[in-house]
Formats: sequence, C-alpha cells, structure tokens
Amino acid sequence: MAKSLKRKATNTASSPKPKKPKFVVPEYHLSPSRRNEAGEVVWPAPSAQIERAREIIKECAKAGKPTLLLPDKDADGLSSGAILHHTLTLLGLSPELISVYFPPKGSNVHDETTRGVIAAKSPSFIFVLDQGSRRTPPLMVTPHQCLVIDHHFTEEGGFPEGSDYVTAHDCPPVATSALLTYHICLPLHPDLKDKVSWLAALGTYGDLEGTIKWQPPFPDMTATFKQHSKKAITDAVSLVNAPRRSSASNVPDAWSAVLSADSPTPLLTNQKLKAASWEVRQERERWARTAPKFSADATIAVLTISSPTQVHPLIATRWSGYLKSSKLEIVMCANDAYLPGKVNFSCRVAKEARVREGDDKVDIIKKLEGIVADHKDLRARLGESFARGHKEASGGIVRKAEWEELKKLMGVGENVRKKSDVDVKKEKKPVQKNTLTNYFVKA
Repeated sequence: MAKSLKRKATNTASSPKPKKPKFVVPEYHLSPSRRNEAGEVVWPAPSAQIERAREIIKECAKAGKPTLLLPDKDADGLSSGAILHHTLTLLGLSPELISVYFPPKGSNVHDETTRGVIAAKSPSFIFVLDQGSRRTPPLMVTPHQCLVIDHHFTEEGGFPEGSDYVTAHDCPPVATSALLTYHICLPLHPDLKDKVSWLAALGTYGDLEGTIKWQPPFPDMTATFKQHSKKAITDAVSLVNAPRRSSASNVPDAWSAVLSADSPTPLLTNQKLKAASWEVRQERERWARTAPKFSADATIAVLTISSPTQVHPLIATRWSGYLKSSKLEIVMCANDAYLPGKVNFSCRVAKEARVREGDDKVDIIKKLEGIVADHKDLRARLGESFARGHKEASGGIVRKAEWEELKKLMGVGENVRKKSDVDVKKEKKPVQKNTLTNYFVKA
C-alpha cells in the first residue's frame, strides 16, 4: 500500500504589522525631585519659605487685625483659601476680621480695580492664594504684611514688592496650592487634620484630576479616603468649579459652599452649584465637536468657540487627549465671546507630546513667547495676561486685533492638505459572484 505523502502547508498569510507603540504618560508623583545640598528631597517648597509662611500666619492670628484673603476662583484656589481661613480661626482670629475678595469676570488681583478694593478694605494682612504671581508694586500703599502662596510659573522675583512668598513651582512633582497650604498649616493646630484634609484632596483633584496617586512625596491620605470617598470628592470638583465657569461667574456661591462644608457631601446637593454645573455642561457639549485648524508647522491645533461661559479650558483638555500626531505639541482653544472685545484662550500639551523629556519637553509658555519674540510691538500689545499659568497648562487674555495677528504669525489654517497630497484613488468594491441568481441559472 503506497504511503500517502503529506505536503507541508505553506504559510501564505502576511506577517502581522508591528503594533504602534503605546504612549504612556509618566505618573505625576514620579517626577524627579529637587534635592538640597544634603541630598534631601525639597518638597513641596523650600523649607525656609514654608517656615516664614507659618510665622506670618501665627502673627496674623495673634495680632487680631483686619485680614484679607485673595484666593483664586477654582477648586484649588477656593480649597487653599478655606484651609487658611479654618487655620486662622482655630488659632484665635475672629471670622469677623477676615474678608474675602474675588475680582469680577475677566479681572485678576493685579488689576487697578482690585488695588482700589484692597485700599478701601485697608487690611493689615493680605494672603494671595493660587493667583499666579507677577512682579508688581506693593498691593497696597499703606503698611501691611503680604504672603503669596502659589504653584504657578513666575520669573525670578515675580511677586508684589515687599511681599513674602512660598512657591511650589520649582519643587517637582509640583504640589497644588491647596496641598501646599495644607502642608504649611497642618502643624499649626491639632484639630486641623480632620477638618481640612478633604479640602487638600479637593484642590489637588481640581488641578491634577482624579488619577493622581497619593504616593511619596505626596502625603498619605488613607484615613481621609476612608472617611470621604474619592468619588464624592472628584464629583464635588466639577460642582465647585462651575460658578466661575458660568456666564454669571458667581464665585461667592462656590466660596460659601466650600467654607461652610465639613465634607464633600453638602457640595453634591447644593442647588446653586448644580444649576451652574448644568449651564457649563450644556455649553461644553455644544462646542465639543469644534473642528481644529493647525499652525503652519503643525505643532499647534487651534479650536475657536464663541461662548459666554468659561468652557475653553475644558475643550482644550478634551481635544489634547484626542488628537494624535507625532508633530502636534499644543492644543489651544480660543473663546471670542467670553469677554467683550477680548479673546480668552487655554492651552494644553497634546497627549503624545507629554512623554517628551529633557530639551524636548513641551513648555507652552516658552513656545508662545517664542512665537512673538521677534515682534516686540505685538508682544507689548499682547500685555501681561498673555501666556500665563503653568508650562503644561497655560492661557491668556488678549484683544481681538492682537489675536488675529498672533494667529497669522502661527500660520493657523495654512497647513491644509492639497489634493495631490491625498490618495484619491477609490478602491473597487469586490463584486460578490456567488449570488442567488447565478445559482439558479447554473442549476
């Protein structure tokens, strides 16, 4: 009997294409830390600055004189302000001596109008929290003690003249202002930990989102999250942020809610916060699908919206995680209807660019300043509110005429594919030969 011969099956299938490498953004807490001469980690800020801040806070509580808090309007700023407010009152300062001021929509603490308000209040102590500092004359002409607590980028000496300051910016992983304020205040009174730990988490999630890991050098918050769930705190963040993003920008509503709450739970049921959140959510969804245009070198994507609400940072954040390109560095969302005659813009680092390190690391402020570096007149007209904030999350407020000049410099809209660059050949759809009609014909 003849032996059957088996032929080896030849593998005609093409080898699978190699998978595109997955971009993994390094964990925030793993950022290389700054160390002192003894090799010790310097975090969340230089120890000399922290000790001086504690001295000023204790002096303020002991003096019993009018005190003004100037916290930023977001979850981080409001949380840091509330932590400091609770600290001062626990140390003995009467709440009646503490006032809080929020500049109106489109203004900031460095405006002349704010200086007028400060002068009218005539405080002996001024605390500026999470505002992003600048080199300016003293906030008030009459004698006072000013302390700036912040974590934004600022140039050397970029603080109000005569003020003391503590900044986390140069001590990575950069702490939020709420976390920095918590670290400063915690040792000053034994009852503070139970009262303000959840506020430190609220402010931290407000700036760094809920994916942040509470591992060294960040403090151990295990006890806090046993008492208050992470979900409750992260849900509270969007509610606390909503009033300042709404068209009315009624920040005092958010401040009152945060200061009076003993946990995130009351924030979740606050009707004023929920109403503002609904408005913001509607506007965010309205503009979420805005098509981007690209700069001439394809490194910047620009989305333009027209909304009375402050949703441009949310749109920029969403698109920064969606757009994919090896060239893309920055996603910018510009809002030309938030303030009359102005354009408010927010920038975020594109997802695939976040993994860059060393000289290739994206610095938004440096990038924006570089665009106008050779145009001194335009840079002067763009003003002090151009390219402010963080290196990874910057923004600004400029007049519409200057915005158009800036877009022209970036070449926005010029990077459009030509027909010759696009494969216009249509693939022929395969025709099904084994049809029911053919079957019966053959039969």
